[in-house]
Amino acid sequence: MLWVDKYRPKTLEKITVHEDIARNLKKLVSEQDCPHLLFYGPSGSGKKTLILALIRQMFGAGAEKVKLENKMWKIDAGSRTLELELKMLSSTHHVEMNPSDAGFQDRYVVQEIIKEMAKNRPIDTKGKKGFKVLVLNEVDKLSREAQHSLRRTMEKYSASCRLILCCNSSSKVTEAVRSRCLNVRVNAPTEEEIVKVLEFIGKKENLTLPAGFAARIAAQSNRNLRRAVLFFETCRVQQYPFAANQAVPPLDWEQYVSEIAGDIMKEQSPKRLFSVRGKLYELLVNCIPPEIILKKLLSELLRKLDSELKHEVCHWAAHYEHKMRLGSKPIFHLEAFVAKFMSIYKEFLIASFG
Repeated sequence: MLWVDKYRPKTLEKITVHEDIARNLKKLVSEQDCPHLLFYGPSGSGKKTLILALIRQMFGAGAEKVKLENKMWKIDAGSRTLELELKMLSSTHHVEMNPSDAGFQDRYVVQEIIKEMAKNRPIDTKGKKGFKVLVLNEVDKLSREAQHSLRRTMEKYSASCRLILCCNSSSKVTEAVRSRCLNVRVNAPTEEEIVKVLEFIGKKENLTLPAGFAARIAAQSNRNLRRAVLFFETCRVQQYPFAANQAVPPLDWEQYVSEIAGDIMKEQSPKRLFSVRGKLYELLVNCIPPEIILKKLLSELLRKLDSELKHEVCHWAAHYEHKMRLGSKPIFHLEAFVAKFMSIYKEFLIASFG
């Protein structure tokens, strides 16, 4: 088992990074009636850990007995019947899923699944919670239509179903959905907090950490706790005892993006664009989110650029990121950004050295 999972706090009492949020969630549960919740904050900040600990607080250890299933849904979409397959994690008390996986058919998923869950309302035995919890991940990626459906179903089934929504950016969630939830902002942990977590894991694993080693991992993690723990485990696999000056290896995909940036800077031609397209496609096939690829590629390119070009390149990156959110084929927009960058950079080189 990866350390990320092995040392994930199971209860609200054991949470050390967001103790204030954990305390407030505990109070909510003790008041018996929990509202719909929206957890938002950057990737790797601990949103999912808080949600899972909250569900355990509500329902006890039974909520940990989960099964993963691929469920087929037959959905009546007006004149035709749609068949959708979705991955779902479920226990007797809750279901967790990613409705945005259904793409432009996400609104049908939202309508049907919440309806289905509301019908199968748990029996209120001995004052236990008489509702089920539905955890929806990446709600900021849901279409407008799906979010409107979500608002309606939230109101209609609030007696038998509680929604816990999770996303990176609340600005992409409609006001109508946000206003029906208690909003919980989960900040990225500080580097000091990450160091404490790494030292705690090191102690549990009986590891000796050289001075400043945990701080170097924390600095490279970009305040992403999940990434810091993965880095730490990678270092342990590569070399132990740790060396005082041991390098913290980047994640494989980040290294790959760095190589792509190097390729783009070396040559700007249709042939090079074609080879870069293949590499970008490989990242997408390996489930690296397109927005993350674009962000990392931009930061790698900016490190190699003259300051006078930086503003223009950032403008075009923002332009293609926006287009990518509206479109359905990320590869087109990633490739378009690379092509645009190549033309800007080539013109700059010709003007400078021509």
